[in-house]
Amino acid sequence: MKIKKAVIAAAAPDQSQLPFQSLIDRSGNETTALKLIVEEAIEAGIEELCIIIQQGNRESFAQATSNYKVELIEQDNSNGYADALLRATEFVGDENFLHLVGDHLYLSKNEDGCARQLVEIASRENCAVTAVQPTRESLLPYFGTIGATRIVNESQLFKINRVVEKPTPTEAEQELVVAGLRAGFFLCVSGMHVLPASFLSILQGEFDQGIRHISSALDKLAQQERYLAYQLAGTRFNIGVKYGLLRAQLELALSGRDRDRILSELVEMLAQQSIQDDS
Repeated sequence: MKIKKAVIAAAAPDQSQLPFQSLIDRSGNETTALKLIVEEAIEAGIEELCIIIQQGNRESFAQATSNYKVELIEQDNSNGYADALLRATEFVGDENFLHLVGDHLYLSKNEDGCARQLVEIASRENCAVTAVQPTRESLLPYFGTIGATRIVNESQLFKINRVVEKPTPTEAEQELVVAGLRAGFFLCVSGMHVLPASFLSILQGEFDQGIRHISSALDKLAQQERYLAYQLAGTRFNIGVKYGLLRAQLELALSGRDRDRILSELVEMLAQQSIQDDS
């Protein structure tokens, strides 16, 4: 399986400014969330990249991606995530593609970026693969969640049986428990997938029935063909939730060249807070 194309979904109305949020990367350089996501894809070997954006945002996205070869596709309505991804149908054509979302950042624990890890697994296994991360039960309202069986002799690879959009804790405990995970944790989708072009046909069918998320189409994909989940050697950060951007920045800083400086400043800040609390 070759993956040369990538689609980034960044069209949600409440995310129009989120990709432009400023951060400091591991090297201590100022960047933006969007640049980190685009570079994540490029580092994975992607040659053609498109971003689905909200109508009216073309100028700001064009300026932010001027140093990259990127196609911008506008979503001219608010019909949800599935509709946004379907806008890339012509761009994808009949090829496999990497899919990322505009409100997630990734921090790899090894030399290969998270997207590269996923692309390499999909190429090796020659099938669709979704990145997952063990996630606390309290965070289930924010993510699609999978039910899966661990592949023999593969500690990070799973065969997907079910995909459910934002399940309740009861539903997750009944249908989505994965053997080997800590109690109270489930495998949640990390906003990163390698998918076949045929997935968009499945998604179109679900959208025509009024479904606006992609989890239902992913669930159908699992019923039709071999479809795996891979637990990345890294962490995803949903920067669209409360304190998500702050946590992502802290993790970038604490794994970068300024780690010692940041740790010292955090210790000093906590000490000052403790003195204020005691006074």
